[in-house]
Amino acid sequence: MGVDMSNNPPNSQFPKDFFSSPALSLSLAGIFRGAEDATAKAKSTEVEEGEEGSGGGRREDTAIQERHENSLLKTELEKLKEENKSLRDNTHKSSCPNCGFATTSRDNTATADDQQQLKLENARLKAEVEKLRAVVGKYPPGRVSPTASCSTSNDQDSRSSLDLYTGVFGIDKSKIMDAVDKSLEELKKMATLGEPLWLKSVETDREILNYDEYIREFSVENSSDGAKPRRSIEASRESRVVFVDLPRLVQSFMDVNQWKEIFPCLVSKAALVDVICNGEGLNRDGAVQLMYAELQMLTPMVPTREVYFVRCCKQLSPEQWAIVDVSIDNLEDNIDASLIKCRKRPSGCIIEDKSNGHCKVTWVEHVECQKSAVHSLYRTIVSSGLAFGAKHWMATLQLQCERLVFFMATNVPTKDSSGVGTLAGRKSILKLAQRMTWSFCRALGASTSNSWTKITTKTGEDVRVSSRKNLNDPCEPIGVILCAVSSVWLPVSPSVLFDFLRDDSRRHEWDVMANGGQVQSIANLAKGQDRGNSVSIQTMKSKENANWVLQDNSTNAYESMVVYAPVEISGLQSVMTGCDSGNVAVLPSGFSILPDGSESRPLVLTSRQEERSSEGGSLLTIALQVVTNSSPAAKLTVESVEPVSSVIACILGKIKTSLECEDG
Repeated sequence: MGVDMSNNPPNSQFPKDFFSSPALSLSLAGIFRGAEDATAKAKSTEVEEGEEGSGGGRREDTAIQERHENSLLKTELEKLKEENKSLRDNTHKSSCPNCGFATTSRDNTATADDQQQLKLENARLKAEVEKLRAVVGKYPPGRVSPTASCSTSNDQDSRSSLDLYTGVFGIDKSKIMDAVDKSLEELKKMATLGEPLWLKSVETDREILNYDEYIREFSVENSSDGAKPRRSIEASRESRVVFVDLPRLVQSFMDVNQWKEIFPCLVSKAALVDVICNGEGLNRDGAVQLMYAELQMLTPMVPTREVYFVRCCKQLSPEQWAIVDVSIDNLEDNIDASLIKCRKRPSGCIIEDKSNGHCKVTWVEHVECQKSAVHSLYRTIVSSGLAFGAKHWMATLQLQCERLVFFMATNVPTKDSSGVGTLAGRKSILKLAQRMTWSFCRALGASTSNSWTKITTKTGEDVRVSSRKNLNDPCEPIGVILCAVSSVWLPVSPSVLFDFLRDDSRRHEWDVMANGGQVQSIANLAKGQDRGNSVSIQTMKSKENANWVLQDNSTNAYESMVVYAPVEISGLQSVMTGCDSGNVAVLPSGFSILPDGSESRPLVLTSRQEERSSEGGSLLTIALQVVTNSSPAAKLTVESVEPVSSVIACILGKIKTSLECEDG
């Protein structure tokens, strides 16, 4: 049986290809067959009342028609199988219609985003399955859900995807709003209460959550069920004043792209899954949205944390707002717990307006994650809660807000803006440096966008490599790009290591690109209160030629970065005059510096703050990016990987020699 759809009106809301879908044809065949069976029954009743001899012919006609329909369905099934096979073949052999190059996930970074979208869609589909199971359990066969019986296609078009399947996790909207209200109250208490809920560590000066008191205060069930996966709980709190006005800060938290840009070292991916409530007024008071994030450390040696959570912004008073995050999968018993490896308990921040463009932010981070193996280098810093804790988030926020203030400033002293004559030139340089560091953070972590392969150098260092192809992005060089990364522990403090790596007068001690030549600073721009937060342009002079390098130095209370890239001289000169930097290609390399997490007691008792605590060792991650072939059609070879890994080993050896820690 076929269905003729050729007479559809031209203003149909569906595209023509939608109706030609074999899957839809089968479903429509099932619907119309049901109607045809009803018609056949009516006709058979008429036959019983008419001539008795015609009944056998009718039954024979019905049998013939059923055989015909079965034949059609088998044919349709074969077509589906062939189409499926063809799609699979095309997926493996697909190529860009413009350039003819392959577009598999190994060749194009865009497909990583496609995979992420598929993950989000997969979560939605699983939620739909859970909802259907619940409906089947509530309404046995023969009964119809009242909701389903009264809904129409027009109603569904006007409703959000969240309403269509009662939430991505199969949860009703009213339950989500109740959970948000409860989480907001918990966040306010977690941000303001002192002892006995929070106890200050004598050794580290950090606040530690008294978990027994937490359970009593918030009537939380102690989830020590042996049937559930083993989970670790991390809780931390930090409070600081930041240079930003309150409305801008609230807006940046509710805009997923702005939020990701503020925390490039922590957020490798972020997506707005659904809007549950738009909020009131221009400031969106009470807005609630479902979000997805992939949280990372700047090393491929620590797995990322994927988390779905609801975020709400709420005005508490004229001068105070709250941003609250909470995972909602625990609201229903039928949610598959294996999907949720990391979940947020009520977390977020209380933002208080301090006038003059300042805000006091109190950050609470409270998560539970499935326990998993972590590389021995990072075991301490991860298990202590420092890696993804409130101190890390707050230090990053403070640094980014300072960068914005220095970027917008019009009264920068000459000593903080040497070598660049105009404000437009200063802004263009700072903007290019920021883009360079964002690119560095994206390339360095263990994000699902990066596929890492471990190799061992001749000197024993473990190096991880990944590759990608740039077809037409003007922000990076065109061709096959190799990223090689290695992480080591060094017995020197993070501050000493950072000062050494950012010092242009000592660059020749480690940078093989300098080749022992003279390094001079052409320009130096401050981008924060700490003298270590700066952007510089350096020239490396050798016998053959001179190279210009753009370098971005960043440091805060948690981590430091030195990111650099060779840049074409003419392009960088135009940026220094104030021209747009969007088409200047940069391929950053650099260093990420973290404390090793082994905090200890003060070595001396003194009133001088800078001498009160002793710093431990450092976790240094070095990343090098190079273009192995200027043709995107080329393949990555072992011969192109070995020289880069050898350079990393050489740089690490030079750093150890300069800092006298070869035996560390």
